[in-house]
Amino acid sequence: MAITAQQVNELRKKTGAGMMDCKKALVEADGDMEKAIEILRKKGTSVAAKRAEKAANEGMIITKVSGDKKHGAIAELNCETDFVAKSEDFVNLANELIEAVFNDKPASVDKLLEKNSALKEKVTEVLGKVGEKIEISRFANEETENGIIVDYVHMGSKLGVLVKFDNVINAADELADLGKDIAMQIAAMNPVSVYREEIPKDTIEKEMGIYKEVARKEGKPDQILEMIATGKLNKFYQENCLIEQAFIKDNSRTVGDLIEEFNSKNGTEVKISLFHRFHLGDEKK
Repeated sequence: MAITAQQVNELRKKTGAGMMDCKKALVEADGDMEKAIEILRKKGTSVAAKRAEKAANEGMIITKVSGDKKHGAIAELNCETDFVAKSEDFVNLANELIEAVFNDKPASVDKLLEKNSALKEKVTEVLGKVGEKIEISRFANEETENGIIVDYVHMGSKLGVLVKFDNVINAADELADLGKDIAMQIAAMNPVSVYREEIPKDTIEKEMGIYKEVARKEGKPDQILEMIATGKLNKFYQENCLIEQAFIKDNSRTVGDLIEEFNSKNGTEVKISLFHRFHLGDEKK
């Protein structure tokens, strides 16, 4: 049967697929709209298989925090190009993803898609429409009974942070403002841990070994190599441990100083317990 332009346009509005793909699907379906939609959905699955080996290093970081700041989530959704990352279909999918992560609290990406078939179908649908690999890379959920969760997404949505504060008994709104500054600090300075005690022992040994070898090659006496290496290690901590970093808005104070000042002012014992920093292109955790 002959396929009209009106049918093609109707199918395109319903699926978002290209005009030629819609026409071919309608021809194959002999004009049956529902069958044509099914054909296009299957085509999306086929595209997914073809794109499986492609690199998906663009995309979005999205976050969500509950109104009481007791629960927060962060997720990374990837595609192949920045053009697609800015498209309405991709942005809508990213928003659906963070809602699913926030509400379902899955243990892994596989568990998320296993539990949420609608999201899985949506990923395939968007993939079919944009013709690029779409990948849910990672996510994290955090909850606290006696603290707050603060989030921050940098302009462009390529970098996001989630920070958890514990022992918040009062001045939660004031801490939320401070927390936003600290989340921005994490985004800008990329610390590897909150405290120096959290740095893996093998990392410390590796750094000390490097410092000693460099000092030895510079002709420094063996008896002072340990002292030199220890001094450099302290510098390493100051650069890589959040609590010891100089505050980006006032480098005369550290992040630890900010927390101490807050606690002194409010009679609290607030501490930063952890953070998640997701940046597009980072090694996936």
